Amino acid sequence: MFDTITVTADEQRQIFDRLAPHLPACLQKVEPSPYGGLRFEFAEFTGREEEPVKPGSYYQDPRLTYVHESEDASEHRIRWAAQLILGDLYDRARAQWKMAAYVADLREVVRDAPERWEAYEREAAALEAAYAYLRTAPAAQEWPAALSRLVDAQDRTLAAAIAFDDRARDIAAVHYQHLYADLSPDQALEKAGYPGAKSWHVGDGFGGYFRDSLQEKVADLIRQQESHLSKVGRLIGA
Repeated sequence: MFDTITVTADEQRQIFDRLAPHLPACLQKVEPSPYGGLRFEFAEFTGREEEPVKPGSYYQDPRLTYVHESEDASEHRIRWAAQLILGDLYDRARAQWKMAAYVADLREVVRDAPERWEAYEREAAALEAAYAYLRTAPAAQEWPAALSRLVDAQDRTLAAAIAFDDRARDIAAVHYQHLYADLSPDQALEKAGYPGAKSWHVGDGFGGYFRDSLQEKVADLIRQQESHLSKVGRLIGA
């Protein structure tokens, strides 16, 4: 903001004296930034407060309403700077609040997703093992039983994927809701207390529609397995 206007220390004191009634309660400190302008420090947001918004009282304050430069150059500078400072302050407060709200919303919907993901990983590993076993010599000696175990593993993996999707759908919706927060989905989940969530297959909630689900991924894998086994069966004349 100070790229466009520079104020003296005395002008800054005047500005904050006028802005005092309109500053948010969460503001704890204002100090010069080493990069120019001002640095604002806010109380930690929970994400459950009201979104910080520039109060309507600012627009009716007679000490802050617009004055044309030709009428009073000094007042014009002070009021213009006050407008820039207050706008920047609320923009930064709102950005921090949005990140906190993102994290708070995730904490509400994750619930038992970690346990459901672990259950899926166990079943997926069992499915991989059952499928790999079919390529071994011993499998030929018990082919029907080995195939039956594969089908059971497929069913269990698909069920685990569907169970995880029940949580992933809500998580993906929160990601979409907070699409413009200054946090990536992985960062938000880590701040919410789930650093391992970066390995989760959450899918996509863009536009309010859940797609790229884990169920779809597993169903595609099962189709590939079955297609391969059908081809093998044709080649050996089964």
